[in-house]
Amino acid sequence: MKMKKEIAAGAILFAFLALTTILTLQHSPVAAETINEEGVLVSLQTETPEEGFALALDLSRKGVTETQPDTEVLHTLRPNYSRDADSLIAASHVVSVHFQTIAAANDYWRD
Repeated sequence: MKMKKEIAAGAILFAFLALTTILTLQHSPVAAETINEEGVLVSLQTETPEEGFALALDLSRKGVTETQPDTEVLHTLRPNYSRDADSLIAASHVVSVHFQTIAAANDYWRD
């Protein structure tokens, strides 16, 4: 039973991130510098940690849309995961892993 819940939480996490990607990836100030017009990642370099975090969010969202391109499915799942603390915590974890990678790629923004 626990395994089914974890699988469901993972699917819900992907749905959560995909919905927000569809709406924000093209409007992100970081996306213009690090993700080209075709949506291809071209750099992990950002000027500030805040831009790095925005990129981490973009990457998390993009991963979801690549995994589940059917927006109807994503919209159907949203009421479930948006009220589930475990799903929201899992989403935060995915973003934090991306942010760790970006921070390392930017030498932790040291001068």
